[in-house]
Amino acid sequence: MSDTTPTGQLTVRFWAAAQEAAGTHTETYAAASVRDIVTDASGRHPALIAVLPRCSLLLDGVRVGDLDTQVLGGQVLEVLPPFAGG
Repeated sequence: MSDTTPTGQLTVRFWAAAQEAAGTHTETYAAASVRDIVTDASGRHPALIAVLPRCSLLLDGVRVGDLDTQVLGGQVLEVLPPFAGG
């Protein structure tokens, strides 16, 4: 059963260059908003500061348009840098 209260534990998945900058594929964060996660992740992994502005953020598969979007425990935030190829 997932924790659906604000500031619950969320899973953050880093992909490609974001994964390289973070040094990990997955981490757990306690946050109330996407902005809180971005701020915390940048503090944990300063190399992300250069990567995050180019990334798309997907919360449970839906693109985040506002960093002040509230998050709930049990959700998954995907950090996706631009991909090359075709």
